[in-house]
Amino acid sequence: MDLVLNEPLKSWLQVTQSCNLKCRQCYGDCAAEPRSQEMRRAEYAALIREMAESGVIEVFVEGGEPLNRPDALSLLAELTPHVMTRLRTNATLLTPEVAAELKGIGIGEVYVDVLGATADTHDWHVQVPGSFDRTVQGVRNAQAAGLPVSLLIIMTRRNVHELQGVLDLAAELGVRRVGVLRLYPLGRARTQWKELALRLPDQMTALDALQAPDSVHLMTSWHPKDGNCCWQNAGVDATGRSVGCAYLRDYTDYGNVREVSWLSTWNDPVYVHNRSGHVDGGCESCEETQGSSGGCRSTAFAFTGRWDTPDPFCTTTNGGIDVSQLPDDLEDRRVSPAVPATSRLL
Repeated sequence: MDLVLNEPLKSWLQVTQSCNLKCRQCYGDCAAEPRSQEMRRAEYAALIREMAESGVIEVFVEGGEPLNRPDALSLLAELTPHVMTRLRTNATLLTPEVAAELKGIGIGEVYVDVLGATADTHDWHVQVPGSFDRTVQGVRNAQAAGLPVSLLIIMTRRNVHELQGVLDLAAELGVRRVGVLRLYPLGRARTQWKELALRLPDQMTALDALQAPDSVHLMTSWHPKDGNCCWQNAGVDATGRSVGCAYLRDYTDYGNVREVSWLSTWNDPVYVHNRSGHVDGGCESCEETQGSSGGCRSTAFAFTGRWDTPDPFCTTTNGGIDVSQLPDDLEDRRVSPAVPATSRLL
């Protein structure tokens, strides 16, 4: 039986669309300065209160680069008394002083993006020379402050040969968890897809070859281990747009929390549909879909144009889709004022 929630348990919160790097695979298509008006601290504070009062237990904070926001630390301090707060960062701004402040305000875990095991590969992805060394130092600073750290690497055509190296780097640094993540067709990653994306069989071959050191726990984001998280997530981008899951930001708009209550967006028709667990051709026997079948709704919609199809990043339900090639009409599926999400239920 599917688990149905009246209110979300978790939230994703984008606190800025700005970043000090220029990642080729950036899902937010971020720049040095925000490209649209971001929410003010008072607006975030009101949103955080609503989340806490509704029963949210965990918030995943990212950007952009969250620490690029001038009031990031005070904003994070609004969160931590109420919810488990996880921070995703490139760690280049994670000085000993900042790390100590994050520890002091109660950040529960820090996730650091590492795009390769070498400076050449990592810096190619982020397009800022010297970033790899600063990121590694940021990891060390976080650990010295007593913050739990996990490494994340998005698998691309240009770093697949260094996945094992990242696992080994984690062991060397004393990091206990590494997440190898799939590439999503969002932001700049969408425009760079041909250069970055691998065929699904090649992705599976790379994953099968990995050998995690005894001290490192390996996480992966391929279905069925990356289920449909819409049933429990309710995320908001830096402009106040309610999008559900961070990976749906290009394809959904459930309303803006500057205009309506955050909890009311939970009842958007597309949102309700995506939480229903109804997927045509999904694998009902799968036991690792987090309470709903079919896997990630973002990649299902991006590659098929429908919300009720299985995740193509699953070898069982892929249906012959070449995930290294984006559909020609993908741009038509992106959210815009002319094409509201509610008009595209199926």
